[in-house]
Parts: sequence; structure tokens; C-alpha cells
Amino acid sequence: MSFHTWLLFAATAFLLSAMPGPNMMHVMSISVRHGLLRSTGVMAGCMLAIVLVVCASLAGMAGVLAASPRLFAGLRVVGAAYLVFLGVRVWMARDTEGEDAQAADPQTAAPWRELFRDGFLTGISNPKLLLFAAAFLPQFVNPAAPHMPQYVLLVTTFVLVEAFWYLVYAGGGRMLSAWLRTPVVRRVFGIVTGLVFMGFGAMLLLARV
Repeated sequence: MSFHTWLLFAATAFLLSAMPGPNMMHVMSISVRHGLLRSTGVMAGCMLAIVLVVCASLAGMAGVLAASPRLFAGLRVVGAAYLVFLGVRVWMARDTEGEDAQAADPQTAAPWRELFRDGFLTGISNPKLLLFAAAFLPQFVNPAAPHMPQYVLLVTTFVLVEAFWYLVYAGGGRMLSAWLRTPVVRRVFGIVTGLVFMGFGAMLLLARV
């Protein structure tokens, strides 16, 4: 793989990862509600999901899903249902959680293991990522060179870019928390965030592949 090809991939991945999606919104939401340190649990879960999905795609799972519309449709429904569930949970928590309360009583903070699980389920819930990885990554692979070193380089680059944007969104969430100390503003933020997650679920369910 030439340096120019790698640079093009890195730039494309940088722009794609910057777009707000379920992973980024979830990281920001947890940073607002539980703090920057706790949001690392969600980041780790999302990152593990992405790595597994990309590796599965490179191993040929994307072709299996593409050849089995019913299986893909089933995974899409499950993923959409989880995103809607996540949105409802954020919506319902808008009156019961606050950043100040979490900071004052660490015992009430969500366990890191639970946040990791939620991050993983959010990241893995979109089966389109498999097809995206299958269609996107191979374009930057030199067929005349050994594939595995190129795959490792591309996946590592994507993970680093994604981690950078996780930190950006988490940092943004901490900045937002200064405006979310009042119950009214916190309630509005919970409603908007919940609607965003439900919207992602609806778009995933209605998407045509």
C-alpha cells in the first residue's frame, strides 16, 4: 500500500467518523450524565464492536449477510429495536439523573461493566457496518501485495481515528454539562437525546439495502 493510498483512507475515515451517529451520541450522552472517565467504558465497548465487525467483514461475513436478505433483515430489526430501547431509557432517565448527583455519590454511578456492555451493544447493533466495511476497506487494499499487513494497517488507522472522535464528543459532553445543571435544561437534553436515538433506530429499520 502506498503512502498516498493510506493518507486517502485516513482522511476519508476521519470525515466519516466525525459524522454524529449512535456511537458518538452515546459517548457524549454518557459523558454528560456520568463524567468523562465513565464514558471510557462506552468507548471501549463501541471500539470492540467496531473491531469485531470489521474483522468479521474481512473474513467474509458481509457476503453471507448480502446473500441472505432475511438474516440481514432480522439483524436490522434487532439493532433498530435496541437503539429505540436506548432512546426510551435516556428519555425516562431525564428526570432521575443529573451530573451533580452522579458526582456527589459515586455509588449511584453506572458500573463501568454496564457502560461497556451498552457501548458494545450500540456499536454492534447496526449490521450495515458489515457491508460498509466490506465495500469500503477493500478499495484501499493493493491486491498485488500481502493482504494481512494492509488489513492490520487499515483497521489500526480506523480505530485510532474513531478513538480520537470519541474523545472529542466526550469532551463536548463535559462542556455541555455546565449548561445541564438545571433540571429544565437537563430534561430538554434528555428528551432530545432520546429522540435522536429513536430516530437512528427508525432510520435503520426503514433503510433499504
